[in-house]
Amino acid sequence: MEKSCSLLIHFDKGTPALANEIKEALEGNDVPAKIDAMKKAVMLLLNGESLPQLFITIIRYVLPSEDHTIQKLLLLYLEIIEKTDSKGRVLPEMILICQNLRNNLQHPNEYLRGVTLRFLCRLNEVDIIEPLIPSIMSNLEHRHPFVRRNAILAVMSIYKLPQGEQLLVDAPEKIENVLTTEQDQPAKRNAFLMLFQCAQERAINYLLTHVDRVSDWGELLQMVVLDLIRKVCRTNKAEKGRYIKIIISLLTAPSAAVTYECAGTLVSLSSAPTAIRAAANTYCQLLQSQSDNNVKLIVLDRLNELKSSHKDIMVDMIMDVLRVLSSPNLDIRRKTLDIVLELITPRNINEVVLTLKKEVVKTQSGELEKNGEYRQMLIQAIHSCAIKFPEVASTVVHLLMDFLGDNNVASAIDVVVFVREIIETNPKLRVSIVTRLLDTFYQIRAARVCSCALWIIGEYCLSLSEVESGIATIKQCLGDLPFYSVSEESEATDSSKKTPQANSITTVSSRRPAILADGTYATQSAASETVFSPATVVQGSLTTGNLRSLLLTGDFFLGAVVACTLTKLILRLEEVQPSKIEVNKATANALLIMVSMLQLGQSSVLPHPIDNDSYDRIVLCIRLLCNTGDEVRQIWLSSCRESFVKMLSDKQLRESEEIKAKAQTSFSQPDDLIDFYHLKSRRGMSQLELEDAVQDDLKHATGEFVKDENDANKLNRVLQLTGFSDPVYAEAFVTVHHYDIVLDVTVINRTKETLQNLCLELATMGDLKLVERPQNYTLAPESSKQIKANIKVSSTETGVIFGNIVYETSNVLERTVVVLNDIHIDIMDYISPAMCSDAAFRTMWAEFEWENKVAVNTVIQDEKEFLDHIIKSTNMKCLTAPSALEDECGFLAANLYAKSAFGEDALVNLSIEKQSDGKLSGYIRIRSKTQGIALSLGDKITLKQKGGS
Repeated sequence: MEKSCSLLIHFDKGTPALANEIKEALEGNDVPAKIDAMKKAVMLLLNGESLPQLFITIIRYVLPSEDHTIQKLLLLYLEIIEKTDSKGRVLPEMILICQNLRNNLQHPNEYLRGVTLRFLCRLNEVDIIEPLIPSIMSNLEHRHPFVRRNAILAVMSIYKLPQGEQLLVDAPEKIENVLTTEQDQPAKRNAFLMLFQCAQERAINYLLTHVDRVSDWGELLQMVVLDLIRKVCRTNKAEKGRYIKIIISLLTAPSAAVTYECAGTLVSLSSAPTAIRAAANTYCQLLQSQSDNNVKLIVLDRLNELKSSHKDIMVDMIMDVLRVLSSPNLDIRRKTLDIVLELITPRNINEVVLTLKKEVVKTQSGELEKNGEYRQMLIQAIHSCAIKFPEVASTVVHLLMDFLGDNNVASAIDVVVFVREIIETNPKLRVSIVTRLLDTFYQIRAARVCSCALWIIGEYCLSLSEVESGIATIKQCLGDLPFYSVSEESEATDSSKKTPQANSITTVSSRRPAILADGTYATQSAASETVFSPATVVQGSLTTGNLRSLLLTGDFFLGAVVACTLTKLILRLEEVQPSKIEVNKATANALLIMVSMLQLGQSSVLPHPIDNDSYDRIVLCIRLLCNTGDEVRQIWLSSCRESFVKMLSDKQLRESEEIKAKAQTSFSQPDDLIDFYHLKSRRGMSQLELEDAVQDDLKHATGEFVKDENDANKLNRVLQLTGFSDPVYAEAFVTVHHYDIVLDVTVINRTKETLQNLCLELATMGDLKLVERPQNYTLAPESSKQIKANIKVSSTETGVIFGNIVYETSNVLERTVVVLNDIHIDIMDYISPAMCSDAAFRTMWAEFEWENKVAVNTVIQDEKEFLDHIIKSTNMKCLTAPSALEDECGFLAANLYAKSAFGEDALVNLSIEKQSDGKLSGYIRIRSKTQGIALSLGDKITLKQKGGS
């Protein structure tokens, strides 16, 4: 057994000092050398050396020293040396130090008295302490506060010893007298703490006697008062009202620490709306007054907890919470927006959106490096506001469209996706959005944003003027035809080593695998990874089109989108343009553009030729414009929009189902008691006390005070560790709580003999760590013992705990060992389903380096059933829309996502195919940032995927 240690000092083991060198230095007269030698002796002792020969040297040469540093080091030395023998009796030589300690306690120097009293706080040997009691008590009345503070702490620690109450019979009374007369705030706090821990009734009496002056007490004392209130109110709920008044009075204390603790205490003790509102107000004030980012994050966490339990009260605080957006820290801003978005109601939506708009405008002017990321967060927040409350869309959509040409591509994509959704859901805004989009189209720089904007133009330009403007805008952005001259092509063939540079644009790895929405790989075109050099400002002008620039980098996917958009616009022009000549002219121009793109794709000007998909799409558009049938026209002009509408309605349905599922946990049942607290007997109670009493009655009635665990679930977690025929029977109840695993082991002695030195020895494999060393127990015949073992977890990984029980019997000298069954810690205890966007999923999929590929091997023959089985087995969330998984086609691809308790992301892609014999084949790919989660999840899937179990 290792003994406990009350101090910790860093020790460099590189050059350990020798005991002889230390001894020589201690015997000399050189004070600095003595100090150095004492430090070395203390470090060696802390690192397991015994150094028994030094004790007498220290008694002879160090004890008489007058130097304060040496005396302080001497006390550290005495603190860590072994003071008792194997039977627990104090060693006789320890009597030598008693006189020295008494002299120090009566020394004229305050520092020496104080450090000696502090040393006595960590001394457990009653035989050494007993002779010093009179000296310790006399220091309670010393003139210097430093001595009085430490004297009170020494009295408290001695009183807590097993025989402390016999040593200091009248200690609580004396400390209460000290508390009444003491003026020094830290000493007063120590005295109150002593009463709180050793004589609680006296502390309560003192607090209630001086209740009017609590707000004038020092910060340290107020913190102890709050601790006392928490403890008293948990044991005696009837007295809660008077203590809540004290907490309310402390909410205005000048100390931020006190107000924070007050708010936390108030929330834990009361559910009264007035109390919760006061706590929320306090948290909001702390957010404004504290500059430390960590404090702000902690306070936001507390507000988040309040939001989940007292949403109606938090709704009124929404504008106070929004003020935190002034902080430049992105984590704080993200957390703030997450809280605010769940508190939006029709009453406050306009104010919230106005604030978010102001923040978006600020990101334009500021020079902060993270402005792009912050703007993206704000755009996403405004997007979700506009989806929940469509009436606010008109106030924000035009402002956001200014950011279609944003340098931050992610933020520009968010804007264009928002515009696409709003133009469908808000028909009144269609004309103004289309007009604005056509005006600002030339500013768009990213290919993915261009593609989406072109789709909007193709679908929503309905009137003659809009269609003509759309065609003109696209022609303008493509520039003059052809895309290259014959001389350029001949130059390219002559010097194939030279790389063509088109309009100062460089491309990054144009052939990198990308992940499509169904989880399959595709070759990502250069467009999505175009890096603009400083000269790109020219592209924003009307003279050089942005579409032309992107096409000349080899982005033919965008070329195919341009061709499709032109085709839709020409087909619509045929419907709205009475003049056949104009239609034919526009058709000829469109065909010329498409043929020019094909020509560019097959020329040697660009390093990569056009890909087959884009080629086929452009050729299809050319054929269509040359020969149009009514059925095809219907598909191009209506079916695309219908698919988009269906996608939006699916998304809204999914979101509404999630909201319904959250609302399932209803706060009030149909037969709940309605309590009219105006009719209650008031008995001189304040409004807060009355509200609190009503809330408590309600909790009693609904059984909220009695949190009854699911007994059946609890029994499932009991693991048998030994056999029924073993002399010692053991079973464990495993509780997993985030970073901790608690093993509650019941050990039963099934023999007729007393088992001595019974010890539960455990060892772990994986990222598990035992917190404490095992203790020895004595077990009477046929009796049982509850042993608790704490284990820390540091990552999401399947761990194993194994061990044995060792004991001795009275008539056998040998030790008996009973080997225990292994306990497997399941990864599912740490994983919970979570949501993320498709874009975020793909980004993480590309970034994460650990992949585990599991081949499908199952008896299940239905693809959807197999997917449901995997979701249930892995406790993950399916991100793929249900509509995409409908119908029978023999193939299924789905993305699953979960988050661990440690904030790790787990990504799974399921791709399966039905074979001709009815069996399923394919792969399940798991990706994560850490190896543990990928391997553990893979093992779990391999184990469970067969089905039937």
